[in-house]
Amino acid sequence: MSAEATNPATPGPVVPTAARRKARPRIDLRRLGRAALLGNATRGKLPDAIGHVAEAHRAHYPDADLEPLRRAYVLAESSHRGQMRKSGEPYITHPLAVTLILAELGAETTTLTASLLHDTVEDTDVTLDQVREQFGEEVRYLVDGVTKLEKVDYGAAAEPETFRKMLVATGSDVRVMSIKLADRLHNMRTLGVMRPEKQARIAKVTRDVLIPLAERLGVQALKTELEDLVFAILHPEEYAHTRELIAENAARGDDPLAEISDEVRGVLREADIPAEVLIRPRHFVSVHRVSRKRGELRGADFGRLLVLVNEDADCYAVLGELHTCLTPVVSEFKDFIAVPKFNLYQSLHTAVARADGQVAEVLIRTHQMHKVAEAGVVALGNPYAPAADAPGSDAPADDERADPTRPGWLSRLLDWQKAAPDADTFWSTLREDLAQDREITVFRPDGGTLGLPEGATCVDAAYAQYGEDAHACIGARVNGRLATLSTVLKDGDTVQLLMGQDPASEPSREWLEHAHTPAARIAIQRWLATHPDSAEEPHAPVAVPTRPIPEPQAATPRTASAVVVDRPDATVRLAGCCTPVPPDEVTGFAVRGGVVTVHRVACASVAHMKGTGRPEAAVSWGDSTACRVTLVAESFGRPHLLADLTEAMAQEGAEIVSATVEPPSQQRVRHTYTVELPDAAHLPALMRAMRNVAGVYDVDRAQHQ
Repeated sequence: MSAEATNPATPGPVVPTAARRKARPRIDLRRLGRAALLGNATRGKLPDAIGHVAEAHRAHYPDADLEPLRRAYVLAESSHRGQMRKSGEPYITHPLAVTLILAELGAETTTLTASLLHDTVEDTDVTLDQVREQFGEEVRYLVDGVTKLEKVDYGAAAEPETFRKMLVATGSDVRVMSIKLADRLHNMRTLGVMRPEKQARIAKVTRDVLIPLAERLGVQALKTELEDLVFAILHPEEYAHTRELIAENAARGDDPLAEISDEVRGVLREADIPAEVLIRPRHFVSVHRVSRKRGELRGADFGRLLVLVNEDADCYAVLGELHTCLTPVVSEFKDFIAVPKFNLYQSLHTAVARADGQVAEVLIRTHQMHKVAEAGVVALGNPYAPAADAPGSDAPADDERADPTRPGWLSRLLDWQKAAPDADTFWSTLREDLAQDREITVFRPDGGTLGLPEGATCVDAAYAQYGEDAHACIGARVNGRLATLSTVLKDGDTVQLLMGQDPASEPSREWLEHAHTPAARIAIQRWLATHPDSAEEPHAPVAVPTRPIPEPQAATPRTASAVVVDRPDATVRLAGCCTPVPPDEVTGFAVRGGVVTVHRVACASVAHMKGTGRPEAAVSWGDSTACRVTLVAESFGRPHLLADLTEAMAQEGAEIVSATVEPPSQQRVRHTYTVELPDAAHLPALMRAMRNVAGVYDVDRAQHQ
């Protein structure tokens, strides 16, 4: 449906844009509405005014019981009788149009019944009790939800709390928002009767909130038309230019997409794969985006090919044939069947190129996938019915409502709206989330997946997987490599989150700088709000009382007899660059003042001194095995880490001579400890014990330059 055909405020000729769906003649709702005013329909007979709704509904549900629709229409028409829209039409034309939109999308009978009644409680004397008595609890629940949404004040001051309530209602039953979106679409179609400033205000709210919600609910058919209507109102010049581009392309004699589609049909026919190949013209906003991205448009840029098959396996068979028989553009391939998008969308995306350089994008999906791609949650029927939309089934109690088919984003929304400390926090994080129009998929080591917005970090992954338990996260491995929690993830990354064992673990305030998802930001803000003192510096290093020594050596024998030198009266010094301890293989070099420095043979300094011609001195370990050694530990910042680490060292018999902890950087902390051991043979066990402390990911001997 084109914006020109549906928005009286838009001047210019009508340019057809709905070839992507089977053409259905537009219903003259004004005529039908006025005909309905002549009197109630004969009892038991379907009123003519909803014949088109019944026809669209039966196309999806051939055996549907139409009696609830008949009774709902009779009640709605009699209740709204005498009310008129600003356009001059009888008011009943509005619920009829909204219901027709939903019927064409494949909404089930309960949703259509509630749609016909969605304004009765708000605008007439009909009560919710009457709705329950005549149509049951489910219809009452939906009408009540839509009625509450109708009371939403779109003023800036009221937005946070009112939209929070709106989305809570949506999360409780996605059909409430389905009716709201169809209601907004019909209002946008007839927006031309309003003043320009009011048109712009409504269009902006539609753009900022309702269109992103339609995207997340997967209702692409509504989303694309809403986008075009908003585009025409808020960007009339760019819209007019885009309309001219579409008109010029339609007037051309050749159609490269038609030629490529014929070639694709031939390839699939030869491979004996039953498939339907369609051309889907791009809508106005899509053409505008492509023109900004590619510059001058060519014929194949004005649409895409859609290949519909019967089974999932057929999708991959089609892909193989196209990539074998035509020239594929490999960079354009995406598999949303193996990894569906957050809004239930499934399809294979690819592109093929012609010899003249024109590239045609191809979507491959089953008929069921296509239904869900177009209608999203609307195509799921009644997700709460014990059987498939069983007529007369009792609705479950509110606290038992569960929707196994609800998109993951909507399920997460319910969780973080409850956790938001206040409405403003909820609203700001919601707006940020809705502004994200691309999603990535990352994999867990167990084979599961996480859907995250583009730009998400390991902080976001932690809260997406563990909820508020992510407060205990101390680091991550991304594709097998250690990474900080601030690491930005890419599509296809494998993320292993490293969790501490301390139940009192605390999130860091700096995590907020790296959190992009509402779940992460709200969980962190909620914790910080309830722990204002602890959260000031949750990961700051804690001073460790030690017995400092002036200029501590990296490793020093406890007694002079620990190292034997072949030079009488020579003073022995163990090199700080490689920290040798027994039983390391060592060598020595004489330096000023009769001092012999002892290095590990593998030390880089040994090769350097040999290269300069400095003579070696024979050294060996004596009888004493006691030693002093400097160890460097790398860890992720977390509370109580120093206490746990020093306790582990003490249990291995190490006496800490000195300790320094550098300020945390990117959630990483570097610790340097000089310790005395009664026996150097205990050093490997000490280093293992230190590595086993939660949060410590590496321990090594000091390597000073």
